Amino acid sequence: METVAKLNDSGIALTEANRPYDAIPLFRKALRMEPENPLLWLNLGIARQKTGDYQKALKCYQRSVYIDDDMAESWGAMGLIYYELEQFDAAEECYQNALERDCNSPKIWNNLGVLYFSQKDNEAARRCFERALSLLPMYYDALFNLRDTCRELSDYRAAAEFERILHGLGRDGGSH
Repeated sequence: METVAKLNDSGIALTEANRPYDAIPLFRKALRMEPENPLLWLNLGIARQKTGDYQKALKCYQRSVYIDDDMAESWGAMGLIYYELEQFDAAEECYQNALERDCNSPKIWNNLGVLYFSQKDNEAARRCFERALSLLPMYYDALFNLRDTCRELSDYRAAAEFERILHGLGRDGGSH
């Protein structure tokens, strides 16, 4: 028997395996069983976002927070979409809403820092990346972003230290 939990778990696995088109029907089926489940709406939104359908993803996230306003992850996901759509004021508002609900999310702090960095507010970006690292000290994306921010702020000593840490983690590539 298919349960909401099994459908949700299978949908998450498919989404994480980069098969969001296969995941969407599972989340929709689960939502027919539990239409007021905010986590299912969040997961459907994540799958829709992976397909590039930002408008439908936004509607899913909005439905999630309509049902449960405390869904910090949904607020953060909306912020990311608005950032990608270059609607920076809306992105910042969503990130702030997410942090009001979960001030201990390194991912949301990092994403807010990226927003500030993209707007050349490097001091605010640095504070966000530092906060993310205070919560998760070896968070690669925040280390990478903080290194770049320190370079922009001409704090080359700090940038070199973050470069040393990143090298020690042995990962190439980037964030932002």
